Amino acid sequence: MSTTEMQDLQRTIGHLRHCVGSLRSRYGDAVAVQRLSNDLERLEIDARDLAERPPVEVHAHSGERIQVPNEPYDESLFRGSDVDDEGLGGLHGDR
Repeated sequence: MSTTEMQDLQRTIGHLRHCVGSLRSRYGDAVAVQRLSNDLERLEIDARDLAERPPVEVHAHSGERIQVPNEPYDESLFRGSDVDDEGLGGLHGDR
């Protein structure tokens, strides 16, 4: 994780801390506010752990590339009674 990403994360956590504090001032120790406070604490712990012991970066594997032809598809693929069942349809009647 880059320094910029960590700074953004810390800034966002700070903003969230401010918002949860505002909610606590308004609603007191309501159960939902307590849960948000606990979640915020856990987020702070996880962010600190990530900063202190960053995991090995994972590089996305692009996988196999499939060439998509530029020619129009065969119109017969989009006709028939089961087209809507396959998620391809939506149009009814002649085209």
